[in-house]
Amino acid sequence: MSLYVYNTRTRQKEKFEPQEPGRVKMYVCGPTVYNLVHIGNARPVVVFDTLFRVLRRLYNEVIYARNITDIDDKIMKAARENGETIAELSARFAAEYQKDMAALLNLEPTITPYATHHIADMIGMIEALVNQGHAYVAENHVLFDVKSMEDYGRLSNRSLDDMLEGARVEVAPYKKYAGDFVLWKPSSDSEPGWDSPWGRGRPGWHIECSAMIERHLGETIDIHGGGRDLIFPHHENELAQSQCAHGGKQYVRYWMHNGFINIDGEKMSKSLGNYRFVRDLLAQYPGEVIRFAILSAHYRSELDFSAQLLDQSKASLDSLYGALRKVKNIEAEAVTIDNSPAFQALLDDLNTPLAISELHNLAHKINKEDGSSLAVLKGEMQEAAKLMGLLQQDPDAWFQGGAAESGVDAAKVEALIEERQQAKLNKDYARADAIRQELKAMGVVLEDSKQGTTWRIEKG
Repeated sequence: MSLYVYNTRTRQKEKFEPQEPGRVKMYVCGPTVYNLVHIGNARPVVVFDTLFRVLRRLYNEVIYARNITDIDDKIMKAARENGETIAELSARFAAEYQKDMAALLNLEPTITPYATHHIADMIGMIEALVNQGHAYVAENHVLFDVKSMEDYGRLSNRSLDDMLEGARVEVAPYKKYAGDFVLWKPSSDSEPGWDSPWGRGRPGWHIECSAMIERHLGETIDIHGGGRDLIFPHHENELAQSQCAHGGKQYVRYWMHNGFINIDGEKMSKSLGNYRFVRDLLAQYPGEVIRFAILSAHYRSELDFSAQLLDQSKASLDSLYGALRKVKNIEAEAVTIDNSPAFQALLDDLNTPLAISELHNLAHKINKEDGSSLAVLKGEMQEAAKLMGLLQQDPDAWFQGGAAESGVDAAKVEALIEERQQAKLNKDYARADAIRQELKAMGVVLEDSKQGTTWRIEKG
């Protein structure tokens, strides 16, 4: 039973083997907290939360770090515009980010390091790079000398000239080479800054993750994850500064990147104004629907995000929860899912679409079978779904979710259902039908089966 993942560095699927037997170290780039997060920010969180769950199933110890970038020029700009300090603004949006990610049913990472808590670590790493000839000081800036690293560009598979072409690099007279990137930059009196050997200033973006990883996970980690947009320049530069600071020691054993999200067939971008904030989506759909939609495509593929996809995801979850509601009074049997098709799909580079299809297969079996096998099927379905953060609610709670928000009194609904049942026993079918219509007018749909009557809130 082995996990295989696609390694961006080698451009092939590889068997995953941690550096230390039984112990996995994983880092995923988190948000820059200057606004609410959009669905593109949420995709890597859901993807690597799923990987975290799978890894915990396989290994005794999994240390998962996901950072918060709380010092950045975007944060500074937003704070000025809002009349806040950067600490106030970043703390507020970090809390909102964590709230939104919890609503998408993500587990808490083992460690959540904040960039501003690691300034001393960043300064120490920059000093090491300067002392080893991989960085230089120019006009109160400290810059990484990309030509000092023989294989710079191997992660993104680009030559130096390719990287400069079309890249957003600052052309400054103090740079030895246009592609050299900032490790430390000066701060004016009105800007946030920290004392350093090069004067008062603040870190560049790339050095932050390198320093936080070194502090919490060591010089070499097993998995580094993030969106595909981070491969260059962020992860390329991370790799360069960390490897050079540590004498050429391998920085990351497996690089993993998720694909982009498109909105209604178009690339999500500020220029198109088609960002979808997670908070706005949560006002329209349960978090589990959004999570299911993200997992419905393979993580390395582009995902076309739309209302249609969300509606399809809601319908799929209704179908799966419907099967579980059929067996809600049957205690699930404890099962091992090591050889289950759903788990095997997840071990194959997180093939969540195939794993979801296997959940549907299990639901189909539950719906058509009776007897002792139902306990086993229920156990297998719940355990497989748990690895994706799905189907952990009580089925009735799922279907009745939103009752309070819809102004529906659940106790009244139950009383009317009981009255309807008594009317049917009394063969007062006119009253029974009237109750069904009364409930329908309230937005409540009844579903009769041989197990009894259940109800759900009608969406839309």
